[in-house]
Amino acid sequence: MTVAAMTAAATLSAQSYRAVSPDGMTYVEVSQDNGKVVYTAGLRQVNSTDTVDVPMVLQSPLGIITSAGTWTSGLTLTDKSHGATSGRYTLRQGKQSTIDYNASKLIVTLKNQQGKSIDMEFFVSSNNVAFRYNIPEQGETAAIVVEEEATGFRLPADATAFICPQSDAQIGWKRTKPSYEEYYIWDEPITTLSQYGHGWTFPCLFHESDNGWVLISETGLTSDYCGSHLSDVTDGNLFTIAFPLEGENNGFGSTAAQMGLPNSTPWRTITMGKTLKPIVETTITWDVVEQLYEPSQEYKGSRNTWSWILWQDASINYNDQVTFINLAADLGWEGCLIDGGWLTNIGRERMEQLFDYCQQKGVAPWVWYNSNGGWNDAPQCAKQCMHNPIVRKQEMRWLQQHGVKGIKVDFFGGDKQETIRLYEAILSDANDYGIQVIFHGCTLPRGWERMYPNYCSSEAVLASENLYFSQGFCELEARHACLHPFVRNTVASMEYGGTALQKRLHREPGKGNTRRTSDIFELATAIAFQSSGQNFALTPRNLTEQPKFEIDFMKAVPTTWDETRYIDGYPGKYIVLARRHADKWYVVAMNADGQPRKIQFDMPEFASKTVTLMHDGKDGQTPTSTRTKLDRRGRVAVTLKPQCAAVVTE
Repeated sequence: MTVAAMTAAATLSAQSYRAVSPDGMTYVEVSQDNGKVVYTAGLRQVNSTDTVDVPMVLQSPLGIITSAGTWTSGLTLTDKSHGATSGRYTLRQGKQSTIDYNASKLIVTLKNQQGKSIDMEFFVSSNNVAFRYNIPEQGETAAIVVEEEATGFRLPADATAFICPQSDAQIGWKRTKPSYEEYYIWDEPITTLSQYGHGWTFPCLFHESDNGWVLISETGLTSDYCGSHLSDVTDGNLFTIAFPLEGENNGFGSTAAQMGLPNSTPWRTITMGKTLKPIVETTITWDVVEQLYEPSQEYKGSRNTWSWILWQDASINYNDQVTFINLAADLGWEGCLIDGGWLTNIGRERMEQLFDYCQQKGVAPWVWYNSNGGWNDAPQCAKQCMHNPIVRKQEMRWLQQHGVKGIKVDFFGGDKQETIRLYEAILSDANDYGIQVIFHGCTLPRGWERMYPNYCSSEAVLASENLYFSQGFCELEARHACLHPFVRNTVASMEYGGTALQKRLHREPGKGNTRRTSDIFELATAIAFQSSGQNFALTPRNLTEQPKFEIDFMKAVPTTWDETRYIDGYPGKYIVLARRHADKWYVVAMNADGQPRKIQFDMPEFASKTVTLMHDGKDGQTPTSTRTKLDRRGRVAVTLKPQCAAVVTE
C-alpha cells in the first residue's frame, strides 16, 4: 500500500473503518464487534518485506451513556466522512511558537437500537490519535446529561506505568483535595491499584517494553463538560474514563456533564512512540482545539519574584514585599507575586501603595486569591473574591486600575462541571481586564494555552512548596524533576515554582530542610519546566551568596519557547532537553540516578561554536562556568554526579 493510499481512511468491511496518518506510520481502526464499537491504535513498522501494524492500544471499547440515549451495545457502525486536514497556528506559550499539523480525519456514525445516532470523530497525525463524541440534537431533545462513558484504553499485560493517583475528595489540608498533588508510581505494573482506589489523573505515561511508549490524556475541556481521569485497571488490562467523585466541590454539583446540543465531548488523546521523542515533543493537546476568544491585549511571559515560597506567610507584609519588588528590579524580571494574606496583613490602601511602587521600579504586580466559595476550608485571604461574578468583576476592575498584570487563584474543588465553569469564568473575565491567570491547587489544564489566550499556567503537580515542608520531598526532588518533562509538563504548562538556590530552605540561615540537588540542577529546572509565567524561588541572599554567573543566567532565562527538542532520557532517571528562544538554544542535562552518568550528544546548532558550559565541577559541588569550543558535530560530553546537571548555551 502506498503512503498516499494510507493517508485517507479506508473501509475495511461493512462494519470496520481505518484512518492512517499522512506519513503512513500511525493508525486507528474502528469496528463493530457483536453490537459494540471498539477501536485499536498503534504505529506502523517497516520491515524488509512489508509494513506491519504494531498495536499500542489493544482492542478497547467506545460508547457513551446519556439521558437521551445509550450508545454502548446493540450498535451499528457506518462511515460518515473521511479525509485530510492541515493547518498552522501560533502558541504564545508552550513547546513551540509556530505549529504546523497534518492529519487524517475520520467520522463514523454510531446508531443505537432506538435508531438514534451520534458521531465519533478521529484525528490521526504522526504518532498521535485523538477522538471525541459529537452529539447532535436527538429529535426534540436539545439538552442532555452525559452520565457515563464506556471509553477505554486496553494495554499489553507487560506494560508499566508512570501515573499519579486520583485522591479522595475533601481530604488533605483544609479539605482542599483533589488537586493533582499526589506521588506518582514509577515504572510499576499497570495492574498496580491506585492509592485511594479512584484511578489515575491525566496525563498517564506507559512503557510497553520493546514496542515503545504511550501517553494518554484529554484536551479541549470547557464549561460544557466535567474533567475526567482513568479508572484503575480492570480485567484484561483495561483502563476506562472515570468521572469526578461525588464528594468533590464539597458534595455540590453533579458528577455527570450537562450539555446543550449539538455539542462535543473533550478529546481523548493518545501519543505513541518507539522512543520518548514523540512523547516529549507532541503538540496534540493544542492541535485539535481552537482559541475561544480574542485576547484583549498582547500577553507576554513573566519572571516573578515570590517571597512566600521560602519566607512563608510572615513575609506577606508591606516591607517584605518591597524587598521582593526590589529584587525583581535588580534581576530585570517582569513581575513580583504578592501571595495569600495580603488583604489582612497589608490591606487595600497599602496594596495600592505597593502597586505604585511596582510602577516606579518597572515591575508588574501579580496578586494571589483564594477561589473559595463553599468547597473547602482554606483560610487564606483574599476569599470570596473570585467565585461570584459580580464581586469578581469589581475585583478585576480594581486590579486593572492599579496596573496588576496577573492573578494566581488557589484551592479549587475538583473536576466537577461546576468547578470547570468557574475556571472558564475567571479566565474570561480576567481577559476583559487584561489580566493573565495562574491556577494553583487545581486540575490539569487541557488545551487551555490555546483556548484561553490570557491563561498562563497551572500547578496540578506536587510542586516546590513541598521542599519547604518535607525533607523527604527534598530527597526526591531530582527524580521528580526528571519525570515531569515526560509526563505532566509534556501536555500542559506547569507552575512549579522552582529554582531554589539556597541550600537550606528557610528565611533564616542554617534553618529549614536541606536541598539535595546542585545549583546547576536548579538552574536547569528553569529550562526543563515549561511555563510562560514562572514564580522562581530566588531570594535577596542569592545575589551575594551565589556565583555571579548563576545570577546572570537567571537574569536572562526566558519563559517562552519557539522550539523544544528531546535528546535523551528516561522518566525519573535523567533528561537531556533542548529549547530555543528566538535564535538562542538552551540545552539541559539532569541526572536523578544514584550513580554518575555520562551524557554525550550532538547539537548541530552548536557545531564549531564556542558555547557556555555550566556544570557542578568534578566533585559535583563546585558550580562552574566555562567557555568551550565544540567540534564540527557540536558534540557535548559531560559526566554528571547524582542530583547534578549541566546547562549549555551559546
